[in-house]
Amino acid sequence: MSDLSAPGFPEEEVRQRARAGTAAAFPPPGSYGQVLFGAEQPAYGTADALDALRIVPPVFVPQRLARLIDLGREPDYRDVELATAIGGFTSSLPVYVSATGSTRVAGGDLGLALSRQAGALGLPMVIGENVVPVNGYGRLGEAADRALLGRLRAYSEQLPDRLGGVAIQQSTEDADAEVWNLAYSDPAALPLLESGRLAFELKVGQGAKPGLGGMTVLDAEAAARLGDRYGIDPVLGSDGRVLRASTPGTFTAEILRQQVRLMRNNFPRARVWVKLHPGRDVAEAARVAAEAGADAVTVDGAEGGTGWAPGAFPAQVGLPLAECLARLAAAGPPPCLLVSGRMWEGGRAVKALALGARAVGLGRAALLAAAEDPEAGLVRFTECLALELRLLISALGKYAPAALDREDVWSAAFPAAS
Repeated sequence: MSDLSAPGFPEEEVRQRARAGTAAAFPPPGSYGQVLFGAEQPAYGTADALDALRIVPPVFVPQRLARLIDLGREPDYRDVELATAIGGFTSSLPVYVSATGSTRVAGGDLGLALSRQAGALGLPMVIGENVVPVNGYGRLGEAADRALLGRLRAYSEQLPDRLGGVAIQQSTEDADAEVWNLAYSDPAALPLLESGRLAFELKVGQGAKPGLGGMTVLDAEAAARLGDRYGIDPVLGSDGRVLRASTPGTFTAEILRQQVRLMRNNFPRARVWVKLHPGRDVAEAARVAAEAGADAVTVDGAEGGTGWAPGAFPAQVGLPLAECLARLAAAGPPPCLLVSGRMWEGGRAVKALALGARAVGLGRAALLAAAEDPEAGLVRFTECLALELRLLISALGKYAPAALDREDVWSAAFPAAS
């Protein structure tokens, strides 16, 4: 048990899954024969528009019939195939591990534990912004547990053949530190590069603080060391700690288009990902990125987590993920749409997949699971999630995540699914 917390997030449910694995998808076995089960309001908080959707299995299931004929027997949930192409990678599930950057939460042993378990699972993983400018790349004797190279190696050493991949995120400060150049020429990254499992992700924004760059808290010593690279603002009180703020970057449609083209030209062997915050023009931005040649476009809903943000932002700024999905669906989503924002259980993931996403990202859930058990917490959590996905997709009479579509969800209050 760690002291990491996530107020407003279903933390205990995530930790229970990290401890119990697949058993946590069901009520306690001891309640069988003693409890009558039925629908009730979820205990983890007020449902948002995505949570409020209902998953609606049909009566007639032609895809189940096709699967029956293929197998020569009645199919069940164990016959659902979850392997998914994600941004040029092959993932064991329609799931990736969202970006964790230079914040203290993801540094040290927890960041390495998360990397090892994500690699062992064959899930793509994003290494977030500011790791190199703050903690170093790892070539010059920097602390291995905090440097980017440490996470890269921890992930790669556990990775099964042909599965997974790493996307390395870059912001303005990362560009100044030439993060992508360092990784592209690093012998440690060569196996990923040669097997097509290295991507570079251009960070345009994130859900928890749209329009702002990354933020952390620094003590006086760290502030003095990083003051030439970041904005340092003494707004946190009189104990010597200060706010470290990254620049958010400046984008127009043409700047984004040229950035993607530059990435494809300068790093032709790496995949290209683009991460967008939940802006009101998110559908237009996704279209520009996809048309410019991005292999994946990530949309981080306003429900997304972070290691540090002004209190007003998570509560009041940015479009909810459900609205992002509605706008993307209306405009025609990019070929590989990845979404994140309060993902932790199979129902929410299936709804996002049905509304056009290729895969969903685990952020706070992945960190909490790895913190609960650094050896296998994320593995057990993901096994539970995979079981739920199989159960739900099979109930819809389908046997692959790509078969899901808008007919599989319903809500009178959600026009995109009407």
